[in-house]
This record gives sequence, C-alpha cells and structure tokens, in this order.
Amino acid sequence: MSLDTLRRYTLLESPTGDARALAALAEVLEADAARAGFATAREGGHLVWTLPARGVRGGGLLMLSHYDTVWPVGTLETMPWRVDGDVVRGPGVYDTKAGLVALLAAAARIGGQDHPEIRVIVVADEEIGSPTAGDLVRAEAARATAVLGLEPPHPGGDLKTGRRGSTRARLSVTGVEAHAALDPGAGANAIDELVDQLVRIRALVAGRPVLLNTGTIAGGGRTNVVAGHAHADLGLRFVSGDDERVVLDGLGGLTAVRENAVLAFDLLAHRPTWRAGDDDLLPRIARIAAGLGQTLDGRPADGAADTNTTGAMGVATVDGLAPPGGGAHARSEWVSAQGITSRTDLLEALLTGLHRAA
Repeated sequence: MSLDTLRRYTLLESPTGDARALAALAEVLEADAARAGFATAREGGHLVWTLPARGVRGGGLLMLSHYDTVWPVGTLETMPWRVDGDVVRGPGVYDTKAGLVALLAAAARIGGQDHPEIRVIVVADEEIGSPTAGDLVRAEAARATAVLGLEPPHPGGDLKTGRRGSTRARLSVTGVEAHAALDPGAGANAIDELVDQLVRIRALVAGRPVLLNTGTIAGGGRTNVVAGHAHADLGLRFVSGDDERVVLDGLGGLTAVRENAVLAFDLLAHRPTWRAGDDDLLPRIARIAAGLGQTLDGRPADGAADTNTTGAMGVATVDGLAPPGGGAHARSEWVSAQGITSRTDLLEALLTGLHRAA
C-alpha cells in the first residue's frame, strides 16, 4: 500500500509556485490525512494537520514536511515512476513525498494507543526557502516540546542534528542611463557597479567558513546604452551564527562606488543557523529505534530546511526522518521501498513512545 500511495503522490507533480498543481496534490494529501485521523486545515497554501492528544498531558510533537518539489510539471515524461527491486524512482520520491507516505501510514496505525498532541505542517514553498511559512513554523514550534523533521536523512539513514544557515538575497543596482558613446560620463553603469560590489562581497566572506554562490545576474539592455539596472541573486550558507550576523550586516551596509548609483539589498529567504543543542532528543530516538532493531545516529547537515528555524529557536529538533535513498534534486533521485516500511515503523514508535523515552 505504501508504494501505491507514493505512486499517487508522485504522479501529481507539484513544483514550487505552481498553484494548480500544488492544489491538486493538497486535496489528495488532506483526504489521506483525514483517513489517518487528522483534523485538517490550511494556512495559505500550507497544510496543517492535528491529532489530539490521547492519554498524554503536556506539550506536543511538531512534525515538519513539505509537498513542493524542484521538478516542473512534465518531468515524469523523461523521469518516470519506476520500481526496480528496492529502488523507487521518480521526481520528488526522496525529497520528500516518501516522508509523507511514512508519516500518514504511521499515524493510521496509532489507533487507541496513547500519544501527545501531534501537529503537522506540510509547507508549500520549502524548496525556495519557505518565504511564506516562517511565521507559521515559529508559532507552532513555540508550543511544542520537540520537533521532528521529515526531510531525507544522511546517506545510509542517519538523522540530522544541525544545519547550515541559509540565506537567499538579491543585490539590486539602479544606475543612470546615457548614450554609451556620446555622453557616457552622464551615466552611472549599474552592471559595472554590480561587478564592483560582488568583488566587495567576496572580500567580506573571505577567511570565513561561509559558502557564497552568485546564482543569477541580470541587467542592462543595449551595448550603446549605459546600463540603468542590474541585480544579482546570492546564496549564502553559514555554520556560525556570528559569521551569519557579520556577513548579513555587511551586505546590508554596502554603499555605492559610483556617484548616482543606488543599491538595494533584499532578503528573499532566510533560515538561521541551527547548531546542535544539548537536549537528549537524538538519544531518545536512537533508543526507540534500537528497540525495533534499527541502528540510528545523527550529525549536522550542510543543507537547510524548516528545522533550521525551530532548532535556532532552541526547541529540541531532529531532522532526516524521511525514508533513506539518494539523489535529491537530481535525475538519479530514488528512495528505498524497504526504507519506507522501516521509517513507518520508527515513526509509529516515536509518535506513541517518545514522551516515555526521557
């Protein structure tokens, strides 16, 4: 049944920003969540599911997942759903539709067992940094005792106990247009200004353990016109909150080299650095996994997710609870069929036993 469910979800392609495609999958997910016992609601395009506590008092569990993928509609034509033994392929199977399958299958098994309140947020724009989900995630995390993330695990299945901070930012330059031959001195070239600022930014991060990627550059129009507009989109990754603050403050404080050029710095998406805390959530999960015959460990990850937000808040957080596989965001994407079963078993045990494993 898990593979049948995953096939249904995979065939409903759901790229970030495609409102029609996302809505089609959302309807199916909500129906399946309701059958698993959840009360369902929506906050914008984000899905919020609740399973009231049974026999357990105190704070609840918050589960974080998403239903958008990086794959545009039509990807199935060249990257079809396929099952070859334990290997299941298709756009989004690993990141992270198999995680949703395992969670809903686990919740459906709970039946009359005791469990805390379980809240689930299934984000619609996680793959572009969750720009519209941050407030919702923070509000829900503030009332939870622990957060479990349903992103893919490390290779081999180990969990994620920290993440690099991730910021997507745009540096825009407004210059002054002029004839490039007849009156160039009357202009302020936005492209030239942008290039000089990018060199400054490289110097700002030099010597720090910061990953900087200039992902896109656009601007100008004609070679005989001094460019009036230009911008660059930057991707930054941090392992230290101190470096994060210094670099972002530096970017916000950039000033123009050229007279009459104007700079604007905008955060497109921001996930704070999550450094592993001193809570006992991972050891508790590992003990429960051991009771199922599963061996689990955890370590920080380079990628970012919504668990950055909850971990940075100081809420006990562990991510990577989706089934193992590989090839996230690549055409080799795959997930383990047996891994879906084992993760379903683990999630059921966590939902009903994590509160007793302290």
